[in-house]
Amino acid sequence: MTARKIIVGYDRSPDAKAAAAWALDEASRTGALVEFFYAYEWPAWAPAASMIPSPAVWPDGETDRAIKGGLNEAVATARHTHPEVRTEISIVNAGAGLTLVARSAEASLIVVGSRGNSSVAGLLGSVSVFVSAHAHCPVIVVRGDTTAAGPVVVGVDDSPAGQVALSFAFEEAAARGAALRVIRAWSPVVGLLEGSPAIADSVVAVEREALRELVATWREKFPEVYATCEVVVDHPARALTQVSGGAQLLVVGTRGRGAVRGMLLGSVSQHLLRHSACTVAVVHETPEA
Repeated sequence: MTARKIIVGYDRSPDAKAAAAWALDEASRTGALVEFFYAYEWPAWAPAASMIPSPAVWPDGETDRAIKGGLNEAVATARHTHPEVRTEISIVNAGAGLTLVARSAEASLIVVGSRGNSSVAGLLGSVSVFVSAHAHCPVIVVRGDTTAAGPVVVGVDDSPAGQVALSFAFEEAAARGAALRVIRAWSPVVGLLEGSPAIADSVVAVEREALRELVATWREKFPEVYATCEVVVDHPARALTQVSGGAQLLVVGTRGRGAVRGMLLGSVSQHLLRHSACTVAVVHETPEA
């Protein structure tokens, strides 16, 4: 992974602090700079009251000082816990989602918590789904026990997005000194395979061999990573949620739908962002990939 910049959404909430800790740990491995980012959409409207002067609706000095104070506090904590990591802060009076997507073009990672304070205009709720779908770099949604020492898990299929997710997962496993579980899952097929266990077993065997061949290429690039392959006949969302409990990181690609590529996250990615027991990385297929 290119050691450029990790942008972490920060609003002083417990989940944002967990995201900051995750980002700082990652930066200590990659040498990236960590930017503590705060965005808020201040109301652009004034109360509708005829003949009555409206109060100012833009942030006042006290609000700005409080926001900067919170970010500076995060920087001070980072200097104590991760003195080797470079940090900076940024504050924007704009929509969090669109701003983070724009800023992701200059970042190696966007990191957010699973929930946040309402003052961030939904940064760590619906906006995290939006950013995960549209960002130009991988998006990390920090969940569960961030100190877990389990393997990195990646869900792959035969799509280009699955290939990019596998590449990212091998990089993360190598950087963390962790094992890697590569899982290929698909929903049970009704009809022919449903009534023929022999045919179903044959299909699974073919899929397992194809997965092993795919992973073998990455093993050559990352010989230090112990990687296992698993083929599961189950809905991918359910299969990956079940294994997330013992993982330190779950990696998936995006599978957008609609007229515009990346308009929506695939159903599997959306499910994992809400239900995974561990941190989720949503990795994007880029034009260069």
